Amino acid sequence: MSAPLSPVPLRRARRRRKNPLPYVLGGVILALLLAYIIFGNLAQSIEYFVTPTEYKAQEATLQGRTVRIGGLVKEVSYDRQTLKLSFKVTDGGATFPVTYQGAVSDLFKVDQGVVVRGSFDARNVFTANELIVKHSEEYRVPQSQGELKNMLKNAKDANAEGR
Repeated sequence: MSAPLSPVPLRRARRRRKNPLPYVLGGVILALLLAYIIFGNLAQSIEYFVTPTEYKAQEATLQGRTVRIGGLVKEVSYDRQTLKLSFKVTDGGATFPVTYQGAVSDLFKVDQGVVVRGSFDARNVFTANELIVKHSEEYRVPQSQGELKNMLKNAKDANAEGR
């Protein structure tokens, strides 16, 4: 008889290599979905305004639509009892009369930047339903006690005049 055969060890089974395509595809889809959510909402929340000169140039396409117009305030008339405000908004090239009904910020005054949202009526008067007063980003600290007193006095005088 022959000698007993010793068992030959089996080779290790090959592991099946997983296909990375589903993971890559899933990552790309997730990134696209995230970008759509971020930039889609961002585009909806950004609202631009046109200047009076730009509005005049695009009047045919913008007429009848709700728009935002930005410029400087001129010729203010405000009745504190009825909260009726009328003023003119200008950019130096064109000027439009504006009417607004509601409370007005203390920052609202002549030669101050403003953005109004609304539409033009048949008389070509802009009827605003939203008023955003723009203020300067510059803040200057009073250098002396006298300068601080002058600032406070000017603020009181402006409030007493009713803007």
